[in-house]
Parts: sequence; C-alpha cells; structure tokens
Amino acid sequence: MRIAQASSSPAETAFQASADPVLTAVQSTPENGVRQSIDGTDYIFFDGYWVRYYPPVEESLASRKMLIDHLTRRAFHHTEPGINTPGERLDTARAHYENQTDPAMKRVNAAMLAGALFNRATDIFTAIVELEEKGVCISRSNELMKACGDYFKEALELGKEVKHFSGEEGIDELWGEPFRAFTVPITKYYESRFIKVSQAMANIDKVSAHMKALYCSRPEYSNIAPLLDEYASAAKHECETMKSDVCIFEIWPRFVAAGEALGNAKPDMQPDCSRECSYVMDEAQSTLIAGRNLINWVARARVPMPRSTEKYFARCEALGERLKGC
Repeated sequence: MRIAQASSSPAETAFQASADPVLTAVQSTPENGVRQSIDGTDYIFFDGYWVRYYPPVEESLASRKMLIDHLTRRAFHHTEPGINTPGERLDTARAHYENQTDPAMKRVNAAMLAGALFNRATDIFTAIVELEEKGVCISRSNELMKACGDYFKEALELGKEVKHFSGEEGIDELWGEPFRAFTVPITKYYESRFIKVSQAMANIDKVSAHMKALYCSRPEYSNIAPLLDEYASAAKHECETMKSDVCIFEIWPRFVAAGEALGNAKPDMQPDCSRECSYVMDEAQSTLIAGRNLINWVARARVPMPRSTEKYFARCEALGERLKGC
C-alpha cells in the first residue's frame, strides 16, 4: 500500500475546497490503496473516493475478538428485530427452522438461526481468548477454533435470509463482516472496510444525483439542490467516521441536522396548481423523504444497498411521469 505525502496537489486542493471525501477535478486518478494526509487527517483512496483512514488494530486473538464483537453488534443493530438469538438456544432455533413449513415464517426462522449461530461462535471465541489470557495456546487447527469457524460460515450462508431493519432488502455485505474478521488477517479486513465505505459513498452520490435530476427542474423545489448536496456530503462523512473518533461530535450532528433540513423542505405550490397536481406533490414529498431515508440507511450501514436503490429509482421514474402532467 503506497503512502503519498501531503502537498498542494490538485486532489488535495479539490478536497479542501469541498470538504467532501470524494475525488473531484483531478488530472490523474490515484491508484487504489494510496494514502494521503490532508489537514492532519489520513485518507486512503479506493474507486474514486478518499476515505478516512484508520490504522488496523494489532493482530492478536484479543483484538480479533474485540473486532468480531463490535461487528456482530453492528450487524444486529442494522438488521431486522427479533433475530438476536442467544447462542445457548441454538439447538431450539435449528429445530424450529427445520420443522417450519410456511415459507414466510421459515425465512424468519432462518434469520433467528443465523443470529444464534453468530452468538454461539462469539461465545466460543470469547472462551478461546480467555484461555489464551491464562496462558493456554489455542491453534487454528483446534477443535474449538474449527467449530467457531463452522458456526460463522453457516451463519453467513443463512445471511441471505436476513433483512435490513427497513424490510427493504437483505444486507449480506454487513452480515458477512464478522465471518471475514474471523478468517482473514485484520489488515485485510480493514482494507475491505475501506472499499465498502467507498462503495457506500458512490451509492449515496448516485441516489443524490437521481434526486437532483428529478426535483431541481421543478419550480416547487427550486431551492432543494443545496439541501441535497449538504445531506449527501454529511452522509459520506458519517459513513467513513468511526464512532470512537472524537470528530464524531461534529460529524453526527451535521448529518442529523442536514437530514432534518432536507426532510422539512416543502414544495412551493404554484398558483395554477390543480387538485390532481396537489396529489402529485404529496407523492413528490413522500418520495423525497424516502430518498433521504435511503441515504441514511446506506451511510449508517456503510455498505451499498443496490436493491433498495433500484426500487427507489423505479419510484422516482413513476413520479417523474406523473410530474409531466403538472
């Protein structure tokens, strides 16, 4: 991984001018993995975006356990409720999954089983770390380590049945992170995180651009562009920032305030607006809120949500057809 020293480069100038971690107006695209310090903050470049860089924690079982615990909690936080099944209830969860015949209920049982598998794996890994702290060395070939890996792998396979808390779609990228943190070197896991953040940023920009194309041409929303730009920018900063970073006390309030400002934007109804047009404006307002929510979900999960994005774009297209009649 190459490290580039800070200088008055076009990339840095563009970054400082916009305060937005995205490559803009540069003459040559940096290679993926290039790092650069900008105003005292380290960034790493992947797929068109400068992402805030955090050095990996040390490679040890204790560090890996801490990372897996964090990722498991985060996975449950962003997925549907009711699936955080304790590891000791694994056998019960499996029996209900295997015996369930209703397809809709079986999907939920699968998600509950996946939760139990994750928790059983972390229970075992906790015990392994505690043994290591007492001087007992556990190798990768140990039966406990193999069982831990098997549980993580099975949970990952069932992850396709787990939905985002919005119910919009599955969120496999997020669900698979604890398993990846268990199987690959920590430095490799961190690299994959930076890549996913850059993909999430691209998703945010794509949704924001689509919303601007739909709304900014309308006289009712003539002042919406700055609000959309501010929220997309704040969302990308939130996406890249770890909650343990002290700058979160500036990043998070900006993100929330920008989202509230966008949500409070109301259409400037035109004097000749018909009753039918008024109904269309109601749909336009709810579609605007839906777009804001989608950006929120992507930013907080830090992974792209392609199916939700496609669904939202279809909604925008249908609204655009209705707006032609106004």
